[in-house]
Amino acid sequence: MTDYLQTFLLEHLEAAEFISILLNILISITGVFPSAPLTFVNVKLFGFWNGFVLSFIGEVLGAALSFWLYRKGFRTLVHTKTPSHSKSLKLLRVQGKESFILILSLRLLPFVPSGLITFFSAVGKGSFAVFISASALGKIPALFIEVYSVYHISQGSMQGKIILMVLSIILLFYISKKWKKKA
Repeated sequence: MTDYLQTFLLEHLEAAEFISILLNILISITGVFPSAPLTFVNVKLFGFWNGFVLSFIGEVLGAALSFWLYRKGFRTLVHTKTPSHSKSLKLLRVQGKESFILILSLRLLPFVPSGLITFFSAVGKGSFAVFISASALGKIPALFIEVYSVYHISQGSMQGKIILMVLSIILLFYISKKWKKKA
């Protein structure tokens, strides 16, 4: 997939940065595709810092547009279909400082899907300003770690090899815990 993305962006080099941002927005709206392959291509084509900035802009704009779309499309539905005694409703009531801290904390966790954070924020009571500020602030360190890892993995450096080894161990640990739960 990364080869296809890279080839596509190289074929449209004059608009590659704009296309990359649009792709990141589409990834955010769908909420199911990981942004890591696009981040990898951004770093490979545009360098470490330019790739970071492009990915950051795309992810923040994508989160903002997704929030707006989800709020317009799902907020009323979720509140009418969720029982008033449900524990999930408590998550939807978070506002202000509490909402900011919760969104920021979730954005810092690497394995929490971005689309879920956006969705629950959009259908909840928190404001757009709180959501976008917490999301942007939380995406900086999370995206930096992702870009740093992608950069060193793509360079084949010793740090990249260590990162791959740690990620492999985490993945194996996660899979083994899932298998143990099923057994």
